[in-house]
Amino acid sequence: MFLLSKPPADRHTAFEDAQGILVGATLVALSIQFLAASNLLTGQIAGLSLLGSYASDWSFGIIFFFLNLPFYILAIRQIGLTFTLKTFAAVVVLSVMSELFPLVLSIDTLHPALSASLAGVLAGVGLISLFRHGATLGGVGIVALWLQDTRGIQAGNTQLAFDLFVFGLAFLILPADVVIWSLFGAVILNLIITVNHRRDRYVARS
Repeated sequence: MFLLSKPPADRHTAFEDAQGILVGATLVALSIQFLAASNLLTGQIAGLSLLGSYASDWSFGIIFFFLNLPFYILAIRQIGLTFTLKTFAAVVVLSVMSELFPLVLSIDTLHPALSASLAGVLAGVGLISLFRHGATLGGVGIVALWLQDTRGIQAGNTQLAFDLFVFGLAFLILPADVVIWSLFGAVILNLIITVNHRRDRYVARS
């Protein structure tokens, strides 16, 4: 495990971590519903999962869960077991919530600008909640936190770089206006993370 910066002095209790992970993952799951209402997507593994769900009969939750599995090896080796278990729990909560929300929530009309904005804010706040309780949503988030703790590269910047790859791929599959609105939401998300989640305040730890 690499941990080159001092952890914050105030550690959360198990209950505080549990509610933080539940709230964070639920907010991100809700953001997915706003994106899906306008056929938009987000970045990172979630974006790839949405693309996969749009192009196949597989649901977002199932694709998202399985795409995250390989990244747990890096999480265990480089960040720690506790972080990995919390991240796995967050991924499970998001996968389950994203399957349940469509059963109780229906959004008929929503402009893409509002979809992108709400999704970006909800996902950004949700991810910050996860980060501050020692978890993320797997995938690129694990790599982003590891690079932030070991190289000083802000997590939001790493995620934005991967987002550009996802949206480049999306241009081959989706209409250009859909991708542009999606990119707008991803920029909002990553700006929230970059401004509010700093290496000198919060670090991933086991």
